[in-house]
Amino acid sequence: MGMLVDGTWQEGTAGAADKDGHFKREESTFRDWLSADGSAGPNGEPGVKAAPGRFRLYVSLACPWAHRTLMVRALKGLEDLVPVSVVNWHMGDQGWTFEPGPQVTPEPERGARYLHELYAAAKPGMTGKVTVPVLWDRERGRIVSNESADIIRMFNTAYDGLGAKAGDFYPVALRAEIDAINERVYATVNNGVYQAGFASTQQAYEEAVGPLFETLTWLDQRLQQSEWLVDDVMTEADIRLFTTLIRFDSVYYVHFKCNVRRIADFAGLHAFVARMMAIPEVADTVNFEHIKHHYYGSHRHLNPSGIVPVGPECAY
Repeated sequence: MGMLVDGTWQEGTAGAADKDGHFKREESTFRDWLSADGSAGPNGEPGVKAAPGRFRLYVSLACPWAHRTLMVRALKGLEDLVPVSVVNWHMGDQGWTFEPGPQVTPEPERGARYLHELYAAAKPGMTGKVTVPVLWDRERGRIVSNESADIIRMFNTAYDGLGAKAGDFYPVALRAEIDAINERVYATVNNGVYQAGFASTQQAYEEAVGPLFETLTWLDQRLQQSEWLVDDVMTEADIRLFTTLIRFDSVYYVHFKCNVRRIADFAGLHAFVARMMAIPEVADTVNFEHIKHHYYGSHRHLNPSGIVPVGPECAY
């Protein structure tokens, strides 16, 4: 994909690998912290106080990283507290856009046509990638965070005194185990499918696919013994895993060449996805039309025709 260079958009190829054939994900640019009282984040990030309607969430319904934030927003009942805007599923020369399309919402804060306009306004002269999700401060006209892992933890607690539903997806007593699972799942599954799919050499591809399926097998065995990854409750570890698994058979298995086994072929993983999809708040955040049209239609270096496959039918 393209990027901002000194505040000016430069076109590029979505999902291009580096010269060594490996896909490398860039660190998030904005890392302030939304909290109930405006206190600083766990690593000293500048704090911002939560307030109803003050912050807008920008997402792609196709993107697994943005999907995490939509799930926690729904599970915590933040729909009336945090308005959301949806970008078009197609990522072209201008990156994420607000071009009209199914469920796309016109950009209401600055009338932007492209997401990169918000980034440039938030940080003039910025050099870096333009990604979703984005948590936008409507009062100050700036980006609070574009790191999904942080945003789901903010949503987990920041609105508890403002009408959020009960629920803690990162309980103190389970954090060490959640963090350990998150670390492995991020490296080999969440990001692993991209490292496989965007690899431009056989070696880079195989270096990603091997650990991906080792971890999927490990997770499958774990989920055949327990409904959830940690203890007997849903945590953010389950949420972070789910957004990759729900895309796997329809996109990653074919489009990213992750075709050793489908999720449908793993008893524990398949049951886990079905269990998650039985939760209405979760199911309502899943949009296969956006998912399939984005991946197959945007990554023309992987799928030059842009043809979107009809199947498979959702088994959940």
